[in-house]
Amino acid sequence: EMLRLVPDVLRMCRSLASDPDVPRGVRMRMGLLVGYLVMPIDLVPDFLPVVGYADDAIVVVWALRSVVRAAGPDALERHWSGTPAGLRAVKRLAGIPS
Repeated sequence: EMLRLVPDVLRMCRSLASDPDVPRGVRMRMGLLVGYLVMPIDLVPDFLPVVGYADDAIVVVWALRSVVRAAGPDALERHWSGTPAGLRAVKRLAGIPS
């Protein structure tokens, strides 16, 4: 079910990376995150069961928490284009209380 969030998370990160109202450091991290996620080479190859995708998930969670600390939780909401349930899941990952 979390895999369904990937396209929405990528759109949100791309949107955050291009928003001039978001701090420059956050925009840079979001751009790097999008690049890392679309790059075919990973720290841990994706063909390894479970752990292959764990590095991607850890990097996404780190980046989301970084956005919340620097830009605030409203930044996630402004740039989210997915479902409300997906936004709730992303907020949980980012450490934002419901």
